[in-house]
Amino acid sequence: MNNQRPFRFGIVGESIRTADDLTTTARLAEELGYATLTLRDHFVTEPFGDQPAPLIALAAAAGVTTTLGLGTLVLANDYRHPVMLAKEASTLDHLSGGRFELGIGAGWLREEYEQAGMPFDAAGVRVDRLEESLQILRSLLGGEKTSFSGEHYQVRDLTVFPAPTRPTPILVGAGSRRMLGLAGRYADTVGILPRALPNGTISDEMSERMPDTIARKTDWVREAASGRDVELSMLVSPVFGADPRKVAARQAVLRGWGTAAADLVLDMPSQFVGPAEHIAEQMVARRERFGFSYYLVGDAAMRDFAPVVKLLAGR
Repeated sequence: MNNQRPFRFGIVGESIRTADDLTTTARLAEELGYATLTLRDHFVTEPFGDQPAPLIALAAAAGVTTTLGLGTLVLANDYRHPVMLAKEASTLDHLSGGRFELGIGAGWLREEYEQAGMPFDAAGVRVDRLEESLQILRSLLGGEKTSFSGEHYQVRDLTVFPAPTRPTPILVGAGSRRMLGLAGRYADTVGILPRALPNGTISDEMSERMPDTIARKTDWVREAASGRDVELSMLVSPVFGADPRKVAARQAVLRGWGTAAADLVLDMPSQFVGPAEHIAEQMVARRERFGFSYYLVGDAAMRDFAPVVKLLAGR
């Protein structure tokens, strides 16, 4: 992986509830220099609030923008058959003029599965299914006639229409060693996450956010990528203020760790605090250290974070 990939930045549309929200957010993201607008894939309110159907909403966003990339962060594999997803992804890529990026994961939110009456299989089964799906998606979205026979999917002599004009970029969100290895083998971009837990939640352990853990995760991706140039991504929550240490101390208190943990906050790869110039310096240093070049922030932070985008995008 190239630790000097140019920076790019994305928005996660977490507060989009209406058509006006969507078009306003998409146009503003493009105006402010963000590379992508991404949407989550949930049909229950918690934990991120109500969400529009991502692929349909992104098609609408494509119609009111010209250069903004459009992505999913991330689709749950179990909610769609990979053949149908490939068709929808290729269609959206055509409608947007080649601006769609397909983000996908194994699915993790037990409560959502249960409310929808879907079986929440063991993690190993869900990851097995995702791996098969990724093989099918890469083949179909690469324009190949595809046959596949696996435990979960069987495909015979299929191509996708509209025919892809380029291989659709794929992002895989991953936190465990197995998922990170799978992402390294199949993804163009790997979104580094905390581990999904067997009980259907995401780990909130402090150790998941520490530099040694993040370094280990990026090493697992590199090992699996075997020389492929894979982009590394992370969703971050910047907090702005004139004095980074004071901001970090406040964040430590809010997390219940006490002011003595300010140094831990300052060193977290997913946490950026201080003025825009300081945050930009941190990002350059962490690109060198870990390889991250694609950062995403929630849409509530898009205006405040725009000066960082201006300082770093494309550099």
